[in-house]
Amino acid sequence: MNRRSFLAATAGSAVVGAAGLRVQAGEDYRGRARDELPTPALLVDLDRLESNLRVMADHCRRAGCGFRPHAKTHKCPEIARRQVAAGALGVCVATVPEAEALVAAGIRGVLLTSPVVDRGKCARLAALARHGEVLAAVGAPRQVELLDEAARDAGVTLDVLVDLDVGDRRTGTLPGEPALELGRLVARSRHLHLRGLQAYAGLASHVVGFERRREVSRQALQHALDTRDLFARHRLEVAILSGGSTGTYNIDSAGGVTELQVGSYVFMDVDYRRIGGQRGAVYDDFAPSLTVLTTVVSATHPDRVTVDAGTKALDTTVSSRAESRDVPGLSYRPAGDEFGTLTAAAGARLPQLGERLEFLVPHCDPTTNLHDRFYAMRRGRVEAVWPIVARREGVR
Repeated sequence: MNRRSFLAATAGSAVVGAAGLRVQAGEDYRGRARDELPTPALLVDLDRLESNLRVMADHCRRAGCGFRPHAKTHKCPEIARRQVAAGALGVCVATVPEAEALVAAGIRGVLLTSPVVDRGKCARLAALARHGEVLAAVGAPRQVELLDEAARDAGVTLDVLVDLDVGDRRTGTLPGEPALELGRLVARSRHLHLRGLQAYAGLASHVVGFERRREVSRQALQHALDTRDLFARHRLEVAILSGGSTGTYNIDSAGGVTELQVGSYVFMDVDYRRIGGQRGAVYDDFAPSLTVLTTVVSATHPDRVTVDAGTKALDTTVSSRAESRDVPGLSYRPAGDEFGTLTAAAGARLPQLGERLEFLVPHCDPTTNLHDRFYAMRRGRVEAVWPIVARREGVR
């Protein structure tokens, strides 16, 4: 089985395991109650997910701004389809395998936001352009050279955005003259088509306090706006200015970007909710729709219990910790690969052995990457099971 047929198979109702066993992704659990699921399990509340999709799409329509959501948040073709159906221009991806999985699932307008300097990956990305619009962000001349060669060999013209470093000091070229020179190189390339600029400002997305976040985001975006004007003066195409985030969507949509690279809005997480919104100290523009379902597997000690979700089920890369959705006053702490411990504040109750609990996740993207499926829930029952694809490079 080649990579494309494998991905098509996993997007359906079954996943083939290493031992050749077929695990039914939809038929086994569709219609089952929450408490019938094996834990730890990654749940998506469909009512909340659908509300989040509507809120973002409605905002972008009112603001006159496009959106190309970042699929690294969910790695799920079904969610990507729903985003496009809501009006998204396509999706962003962070890796070539993500691009391959989503193009294979019929998603068009896929933008690879991360740099690629590997000849093999460039060839794979260029090959995807035969099946619909694919864009790549470039931040260095070597990337331009490799993508131009790959597009030539694939017999395609590949759309390209010049990636700007507007303060993250991570990827991209510097704004202004360095970006202009890179843009000129793209424009001279026979098999690349310059479409504009990418200017993601990760430094702004999680700034606590709306007014401070707006200030940081606008300062970063100004570098992109100045560079866009510079491109226009030199008659280089800048139809696209792609950037923004869930934390700054209602700032950047009015600040000059043509499309938002929002991602976490579909799920939300503890780390995002702490940054605050226009209405208060909790960022509640979007509802938390993603939880990890756990079971209390040990209650030996009077001051704590143990659940079956540790670092293999809940991300621990941020300072925020998982929060119980069901029982107030609980504090979660990772206790190894498979376990977490819960303690209770004064007056709060500890759960009992065998009790099921749902936790809001600290950071949604890497938590998703720890699981192979979403259980899509409506009113406490499984409506669908959606595979999570391209979690690693894998077999191709």
